[in-house]
Amino acid sequence: MGKSQNLYKKAKKIIPGGTQLLSKRPEMFLPGLWPAYYDKAKGCEVWDLDGKKYIDMSYMGIGACILGYADADVNKSVSAVVANGSMCTLNAPEEVELAQLLIKIHPWSDMVRYTRTGGEAMAVAVRIARAYARKEKILFCGYHGWHDWYISANLSVNKALDGHLLPGLQPRGIPRCLRNTAIPFEYNDSKNFLKLVKRYKNEIAAVVMEPVRNHFPQEGFLETIREVTRKSGILLIFDEITSGWRLTVGGAHMKFRIYPDMAVFAKAMSNGYPMAAIIGREKVMKLAQDTFISSTYWTERIGPVAALATIKKLKAKKVCAYLTEIGKKIQYGWRTSSEKHNLDINISGIYPLSHFSFVHKPMVLKTLFAQLMLEKGFLATTAFYASYAHQDTHVSEYLKAVDESFSFISKAIKSRAKLENYLKGEVAHSGFKRLI
Repeated sequence: MGKSQNLYKKAKKIIPGGTQLLSKRPEMFLPGLWPAYYDKAKGCEVWDLDGKKYIDMSYMGIGACILGYADADVNKSVSAVVANGSMCTLNAPEEVELAQLLIKIHPWSDMVRYTRTGGEAMAVAVRIARAYARKEKILFCGYHGWHDWYISANLSVNKALDGHLLPGLQPRGIPRCLRNTAIPFEYNDSKNFLKLVKRYKNEIAAVVMEPVRNHFPQEGFLETIREVTRKSGILLIFDEITSGWRLTVGGAHMKFRIYPDMAVFAKAMSNGYPMAAIIGREKVMKLAQDTFISSTYWTERIGPVAALATIKKLKAKKVCAYLTEIGKKIQYGWRTSSEKHNLDINISGIYPLSHFSFVHKPMVLKTLFAQLMLEKGFLATTAFYASYAHQDTHVSEYLKAVDESFSFISKAIKSRAKLENYLKGEVAHSGFKRLI
């Protein structure tokens, strides 16, 4: 136990849920042992409050730091803005420059609005869609944040969202009148999607989905959704908050050549500085003026400047190709090491957003893996989000540690001992769970 773990104990008493983001809860990784707080982060290295250094081979700021922590080029641009004033009664000119760049990258789009977080950007997109269509129902696939429009899906069936990244999301506090306004469908399930469109056709304002995440779209899946939504007068909104800027500069949908009516970006577009954008076709985006959408901190200057600097570097350094190369090495390493030790795992995800899961007692082994890797100096879980800061040396050292950990886990399974006995704390949480 160190300063970080002790501080987290205090935090849970005065901060409901312990953290502001579920994905950063220590209980999601290694309860009682995960270094909850950092003192410094640079590249892909992290120092906790006790000065211990770790290599981050996990989520890299939950997918936000695509270039690495404290990138010098982005920080240089941001520092100039801080010196000259990041907030003013007047507007930041970089808003216009960024809008022009986003439209240039996505020629199908005409207009842009900004927020500072992905969840609120999705809420804005849904509001605009409903205002345009004058309808209420949203068909969705994937995870889209914490706002009422999305979590209301669990008012109808309390496990409706379980297959969309996070199980256990409770709709407490969400008005019952939102029941049946958000209806889920599964990725790559064209048949069920078509059934839902047929059933609710005249009530659907928009289809909201991630174009790609853990799996690539099957042949014809995105094409079917685009064709059906266009013919039915239903808006198509792509959530590119996680997928954007990794497979190509801009949205992943540009690689698939499937163009929506709106797309939403956040996370990687500004390398850790709060920024989000909604882009779309003019006829749709104009409706943002007919419904009140406004917030003071959406006008601060740091976000747009950080996004411009990040996008410039993504293009100049061909970062997307590099992320694919690194992710491919990681997935290959997982596969060869698991086969070497006869350990059953499932590997998924696009290369820049790689995932694996243990077939046998997945949550217990996920916890044990995090524990073993932490002891070797790595922040690691069953996911790896590639960044430009990850070098070959990091990859080789990480895969060596993975091989040693997989070997230990394989032997533990073969010993037929109770696997929980190898843990120094509780088993990690698998989804949303109220903390005591």
